[in-house]
Order: sequence, then C-alpha cells, then structure tokens
Amino acid sequence: MDFSFRIAYKSFDFLIFVILSTLLTTIHASIHNYQNQLFNEVGNAYLLPGGSEGLYASLSSDDSATDGRSFIRFENITFWRTQDAADEQSEMEHGTGLIQAVIFEAADRNNIGGSAYGGQRSICCTPDLAKLEGCKQGEVIRIPSATEINWPMVLSIQFNGNDLSTQMNNAEVPIKKTGMHNLFFIACDPKLKGTVMSGRTVWKNPDGYLPGRMAPLMTFYVYMAIAYLLLSAIWFSQYMRFWEDILQLQHCIAAVIGLGLFEMILWYLDYSNFNKTGMRPVVTTAWVVTVGAIKKTLSRLLILSVSMGYGVVRPTLGGLTSKVLLIGATYFVASELLDITEHVGTINDVSGRARLFLGLPDAFLDAFLILWIFTSLSKTLEQLQAKRISVKLDIYRKFSNALAVAVIASVAWITYEIYFKATDPFNERWQSAWIITAFWDILSFALLCVICYLWAPSQSSQRYAYSEDVGEEFDDGEAQSLTRGQSNGDVSLVKQEQKNGNAGISDEEDESEEDKRE
Repeated sequence: MDFSFRIAYKSFDFLIFVILSTLLTTIHASIHNYQNQLFNEVGNAYLLPGGSEGLYASLSSDDSATDGRSFIRFENITFWRTQDAADEQSEMEHGTGLIQAVIFEAADRNNIGGSAYGGQRSICCTPDLAKLEGCKQGEVIRIPSATEINWPMVLSIQFNGNDLSTQMNNAEVPIKKTGMHNLFFIACDPKLKGTVMSGRTVWKNPDGYLPGRMAPLMTFYVYMAIAYLLLSAIWFSQYMRFWEDILQLQHCIAAVIGLGLFEMILWYLDYSNFNKTGMRPVVTTAWVVTVGAIKKTLSRLLILSVSMGYGVVRPTLGGLTSKVLLIGATYFVASELLDITEHVGTINDVSGRARLFLGLPDAFLDAFLILWIFTSLSKTLEQLQAKRISVKLDIYRKFSNALAVAVIASVAWITYEIYFKATDPFNERWQSAWIITAFWDILSFALLCVICYLWAPSQSSQRYAYSEDVGEEFDDGEAQSLTRGQSNGDVSLVKQEQKNGNAGISDEEDESEEDKRE
C-alpha cells in the first residue's frame, strides 16, 4: 500500500512539472505562430508548412463585414536568408530571391507541381516543365482549379539586393469555398537553402476562430452537459432521499457523475473562449484536460472495483488495493500526457506523431484494464453462483452483458476509426471527424447510465451490500426448495442454515487466499 502511494505521489509531482512547463508559453490556437522556423528540402524545393485547417466558405462577400467572413490573414511574416546567400547578390539588384506562399485545398493538391514525361513529380518549374506546362522556371507550378481560376492562391515575396531579410506585406485571403485548406511557404532557388521565417497567420471560420474539425464539438458539449445535468438531477434526488442507506459504491458513482458534468461544462467554456478570441489559454485547457483525465481514471477504477465485487461480495479490496491504486496512478499520468499533447497548444486539424507515440501506453493500459475487469467479473459471478445469491447474481449478469456490449462497440469503433483515417490521408472528411471524438464520450455516458440504473439508491440498497450472513440473501423460493420433500422441515432447515453458514466461512477463507495469490 505504502509503495503504491509513493508511486502515485511521484507520478503526481512529475505531472505537475509537465503542466507548469507548458504554462511558461502562451498558445494562440488558430493563430499560427512561426519562430525562426527552417525551410526543409523536399524534392527540388524548400518547404515550410504554414498550417492545415478545415475552413467553411464565407457567408458574406463584403470584405468590410466583421462577421460571417472566412479568411487566412498574414501578419508580420519575415524571412531571413543566410549571409553567404546575401553576399552573392549585388546591392543594386532587385528580385534576388523569391519565396511564394501557396494556399490550396486538399482536393486541389494535384494542381500544385507537375512531372515531365511521366517522371518524378516536381514542385518547382524546371526547364523541361517550362516547355511542357508553360510554367515559369524557378517558380512554383500552379494549375488553375476547374471551378476557380484564381485558386490555388500564390503570393510572392522577393528579397532585394543583398538584404539579409525581407518582409511580406500583411495580406488577407478570403475563403470562398469550403474545404481542408493548406498553407505552404516555398522557395525554388537553391541559394535560399537555410532560410528561416518568423511571424504568424490568423485563420478564421464564418462563426469564429475554431478550426472546422473542432467547431461541431462545441455544440456537442452543450448537449452532453444537459445529459449529465439530467442524470445528476435524477441520481442526486434519490441519493439525498435515501442517504442513510447509501453504499460506498454509490458514493463513487456520484463522484464520477459530478466530474462528468464538470468536464463537459469546462470543455464548452474552453471551446467558446477559443471561438470568440482565437486564443486558447493554456491554463484553461490544462484544467479541462486534468479534470477529464481524473474522470476517465475514476470511471475505469469504478468499473474494475464493481467487477471485483467491492462492497457487494467483499467488504474491501484487500491485498488488491495497492495494485488498483498503482494502475490508477499510471493510467492518470498516461491519459494526462496524451490529452495535453492533443489539446494544449493544438492548432492544426492534422494529428502529429507525438500523439501516436503517447497514445500507445494509453491503449496498452486500456487493454490491460479490460482483461483485468473481465477476469475479475468472471470470478465474482462464480462466487455469487456458488453461494446462490440470486439478487446480486442477476445484477452482475446484467452488468457483464452491458460491459460486453461496450467492449464490442469499442472494438468496432476502433476498427472504423482506423479505416476512417487510413482512407482519408489528406483529411478531406474533416467535417465528420468530430464524431470520432464524440463517440467515446457517448459510450462512457451510456455505460455510466447502466451502472446508475443497476445500483440506483433506494430503501433496499443495503440488500446489495456485502453481508457475512449468506443465509439472509436467499429468496423465499430458494428457502422453500430447501424444505421441500423433508418430513421434519424445521430440523432440516436449521441443519441447512448451519451448513450454509459453514460454507460462507469457507468462501471467505477462499477469497482471502485468492487475494493473496493475486
């Protein structure tokens, strides 16, 4: 027990360090910041990704309107080339280095670049491509869209003379078509190798600054908060009414319901503030993520404890307490780190490799918990069946069925999620991607509702509590079956009760030995 608390304490200290380190910087969500970012060599070009977001078409064509417009705005974009590249140019020369900002939809990705004679695709125009495609050598190959001749959009920035730096004019590009928009800064001149860039771009949808993939989630969290509020009203009305008969397990359920409601409200406030200001304060998002991680951890530990028969078949978890606390602390840290990576400071609608890396421990722990839950649940059902406690056995059978359905639904959804992402490498189905996130909240809420229904507070709550007197658990039908066919019913019933009492003591000893083995 002491060891598990030390592990949990050290894990908590580490987590606080991670959170505080993230608070040292300010995140401007849909405002993409670039700080001395280096252009990378890709094929015959040097590229710097500027962002990728799902944007809806502007609702208003009036550029002076403040609402209903969708745009990408460039602010204080500055480029620095190397000293050697600048020294090669004459002071009086103009146009000594070209950099182009290219904005295109994922659907128009083939309109950028070209290939000569079916060879390797090039981003920049080569002498052969200049003859075939009619492009200008040393510039990005751009093929006009079939629906919009000015799209993809290309903005040019030139270095002058032997200047080390050049600044892009602040510009605003209106979005006239709904789609997954990508921004790249591209240099075709080999002399611009080693160029770096600073500045920022602001991305806005008609209804606010939320990226298109995240926007539907704000409305979803409103509905989820209402659902948790209704569940809270029903549960806590019964909870207060039958306060004297409340089980320890029902206290845990109440805590999970309260945390769920709090989490949904915090998510809505975080998204609402982000949508209005274009900024996502790290402190707010970190708090939301932490509350969510606590709720997910407690939910899993609640299901594990119920599966072990805590408060129903056994009064305590015994020797398993330290193991349960240790797995809980480990899961909390893994979940917190994953959610911080996914939400704190996240701008683009495209997931990075860090999320995949941190998602593996989380997935492994979930799989381990599922295995442990079903193993414990199987043992609990065997004990209840052996003791012939029909009331508790019926509840646990319903619970195991609900849990099995939840696991099957989870596996099916994970399969669909893999298929969804594998068949959409360019995130063209971004408008429906929010459902992937929403499903897990819905499934978690549905399973919580099942637990609330099975262990609802009532005047007979103590009927489901752990009791050493096994004989009291029998139904009237079971008691009658014990005396049926006996000539001296009273004597035989007393003998049967004594036998059951001895069986109860034996079962308790077996449970103690089982805890030690585990």
